[in-house]
Amino acid sequence: WHDIHNAQVARARDHFLSQPRYLSVVGERAGNYLFHIVEAVEARGMPAELALLPLVESTLNPYAVSPQRAAGLWQIMPATADYLGMPRDWWYDGRLDVRLATDVALDYLQALHDDFDGDWLLALAAYNAGKGRVAKAVARNERAGRPTDYWSLQLPRETRHYVPRLIALAAIVHYADTLGAELPPVANAPAFVAVPTGGQIELQRAAQLAGVDLRTLRALNPGHLRWASAPGQDELLLPVDRAERFRTGVAGLAPEDRVSWAHYRIEPGDSLVRIARRFDTQVALLREVNDIDGHLIRAGDTLLIPRGSAWPDSLALADAACPRKPRGYRVRAGDSLYRIASRFNVTVDDLVSWNALDPSQYLQPGQQLRLFPNGR
Repeated sequence: WHDIHNAQVARARDHFLSQPRYLSVVGERAGNYLFHIVEAVEARGMPAELALLPLVESTLNPYAVSPQRAAGLWQIMPATADYLGMPRDWWYDGRLDVRLATDVALDYLQALHDDFDGDWLLALAAYNAGKGRVAKAVARNERAGRPTDYWSLQLPRETRHYVPRLIALAAIVHYADTLGAELPPVANAPAFVAVPTGGQIELQRAAQLAGVDLRTLRALNPGHLRWASAPGQDELLLPVDRAERFRTGVAGLAPEDRVSWAHYRIEPGDSLVRIARRFDTQVALLREVNDIDGHLIRAGDTLLIPRGSAWPDSLALADAACPRKPRGYRVRAGDSLYRIASRFNVTVDDLVSWNALDPSQYLQPGQQLRLFPNGR
């Protein structure tokens, strides 16, 4: 595909080359994820260029969420995730899981490729716009006696730019020296390995056992949404050089250092404060674990009570490294990434990352952005 040349690809290529910060950001993130994605693509015998699709979809940001609620490296929509059987609950979102999302996305792309008679460009268009929309565009051209290849179809504006952007990135990677593109080197070796946890574990404790900071652990395990690993997800991804240290540490954990739970039936007259004191825990933790917005609880309901003296500190540390709750912003006429970044004291790279934006595309008035002014 890197040898496909036309006006659309040339425009996309020139836009990317004019945004060295974009290439720098995705290049830095590639160290965590790209080797795994390339391996998965090669194992299936799929075109190598597909490994670059998460650069187009999410700028390789595993936390990216679009205004339409597509999420993760591969920007999988909630309905698509449900259709493909990806687990999503309060603890865990499979769309953010680096390994699961990669497997599911590639399986889905292969299915689309088969549905469109082996045409990868139509499969990519369907991944972006939906299978039904592309099928209708093909049928419309067939009825009119026009060609039915990707370049000849009437597709949404976003989809018309989508495939050229992937091809342009492939060309930039292939001809980096010729084009003068400075791409950070990516090690041709695994960045992470899966290590059994032996059960649910606090992420802060896991980070300490592995000797890594919590942000590093979370970047490799973004599917775990809370301060502890999700129930039933009994592996964590760890930097290769920290795996053995973690295995040793997990093997030596005492039972009281594990995540454990009590079930408490609320009695008349109970309050969160009273229950927290009884179990030597914190109100904030009870609210978080049981998804309680305020302080109102009902007699007869059952609360989950996290047990263990390390929980309050673990919650505070994990919250400090957790993604902040986003603030919405509606783009106004005359806005630019630079202007919005200055207004909220964040960087352009932050805006690009949080919203999976293409820095080469203009913002549209009314477009919804997600901001994390306190950092992420």
